[in-house]
Amino acid sequence: MSTSVSLLASSAGVESIGTPWLWAGTIGVVLALLVLDFALTRRPHEVSMREAIGWTVFYIALPVAFGVYLWASNGSTIGVEFFTGYLLEKSLSVDNLFVFMLLLSAFAVPAALAQRVLLYGIAGALVLRGIFIALGAAALATLDWAFLLFGVILLITAIKLLSDAMSGHEQAVDISEMKSVRLLRRFMPVTDDYRGTRMTVREAGRRALTPLALVVAAVMATDLVFAVDSVPAVYGVTGDPFLVFATNAFALLGLRALYFVLHAALSRLVHLAYGLAIILAFIGVKLVLHWAHGVWAGVPTIPTAASLVVIVVVLATVTLTSLRATRGGKTADVP
Repeated sequence: MSTSVSLLASSAGVESIGTPWLWAGTIGVVLALLVLDFALTRRPHEVSMREAIGWTVFYIALPVAFGVYLWASNGSTIGVEFFTGYLLEKSLSVDNLFVFMLLLSAFAVPAALAQRVLLYGIAGALVLRGIFIALGAAALATLDWAFLLFGVILLITAIKLLSDAMSGHEQAVDISEMKSVRLLRRFMPVTDDYRGTRMTVREAGRRALTPLALVVAAVMATDLVFAVDSVPAVYGVTGDPFLVFATNAFALLGLRALYFVLHAALSRLVHLAYGLAIILAFIGVKLVLHWAHGVWAGVPTIPTAASLVVIVVVLATVTLTSLRATRGGKTADVP
C-alpha cells in the first residue's frame, strides 16, 4: 500500500514525507502493537482502571513522541499538520467509542470479552482506513474537484450530527434491524450464549456462530460508516497520505484502553455531538475554500494552525459544558 499511495501523492503534486522506509517502519510498529494487543487479550479478563490508564498513557505518549520526531526532522509545518490531524482523529474516535459502548450493551457482551471485541473493531477500522486513504489519494490525483467532494461530505455529516443531537432522542441499537446481523443469521445458526473468544463452534454436527461473531460484524459495519467521514476530515488538514495514515493509526491504536478509562464519562459528554458537528463543518468549509482557491486565486484559505486552534477550543468548550450540564449525576435536557 505504501508504494501505491506514495505514487498517487506524487502524481497529485503532494510533497509526501512518507519514504518507503518510513512507511515500512510505521506499518511495522502498528502491526506489532496489534499482535501484542491480541496476545494480551488471548485470555479474557476484566480490565482494571490501573491497567487501562497505563496503556492509555502509553498510546498517547507514542504519537506525541512520533510527532516530535516529525517536527524535528521535517519542520514545524509537518509537525503542526500531524498533531492537528491526530487531535481531530482522536476526537472523532471518542464518538466511535460511544457507539461501541451501545453495541456492547445491546449484545450483552461479558465484561471479560469487551476488550477482545474492541480490538477486532480497531483492527477492522485500520484496514478500512487504509483502503479509504488510498482511495482518497487516488481521488486527489485524478479529480480536480476531489476537495470539493470531501468538503460536501463533511458538511452533510455535520448537518446530520447536529440534527440528531437537536432531536433530543437517545441513541439506541436495535440488533434485529442491523443488516449485518440479519445477513449472518440467514446463512448460519447462532448459539444462545458466548463461548469465550471463539466466534464459531460445532453443534449437532454443523458449524454455528457465537454472539461474539455477531457483535464483531456489527462493529465492523460501524467502522465502515466512520471511515467515510474520518478520512476526508483528516485530508482537510493535510494532503500527505502518510500523515493521514499515521494520524488515523495512532488515534485508533489506543481506543481499547481509552474505552475503559472513559466508559463512565462517555455518558456525560452530552454535547460532544455538537462539538463534532462544528469541527466537521469547519473542516468541510476549509476543504471547499481550498478547492475554490485553486479555481479563483483570490479566495482565501484557512491555515492548518487555525484548524488546530478551532479543534482545541471546540473540544474544550463542549467538554466543560457537558460536565456542567451533567453535574451531580443528573443530565440536563439538551435541545
